[in-house]
Amino acid sequence: MTDIARFYEIAQRTIQGFPTPFRRAAAQVILQVVDWPPEDILDEMSIDDPRDLTGLYDGVPMTQKSLADPAPFPDTVWLFREPILDEWRARGDIELDDLIAHVTVHEFAHHFGWSDEDIATIDRWWE
Repeated sequence: MTDIARFYEIAQRTIQGFPTPFRRAAAQVILQVVDWPPEDILDEMSIDDPRDLTGLYDGVPMTQKSLADPAPFPDTVWLFREPILDEWRARGDIELDDLIAHVTVHEFAHHFGWSDEDIATIDRWWE
């Protein structure tokens, strides 16, 4: 089954597997699973092909938050089902659940303040 509910279930299971301090912080983030990235996000990021964006963290990383800042919009992690499915089909060398989990971890890592380079040193999932 590859519907949105299944993606959401795998992402939630992944979050529940985070170490306790990260799991608590992740609980404050909205998780959105949709078929495609919204046009405004693609335009803002100058992405022409929506298949190029499998996930997105939209918010202020924890390492940059301040109590003095005005209340921001809620932090959100987006998973885009169709681009993830497209990557999974194209790769052919990874289980779908593993790819969903990887995208989930990657986007939450941005919430925790990690760069793509930081994530790559810890999560070498492509090897």
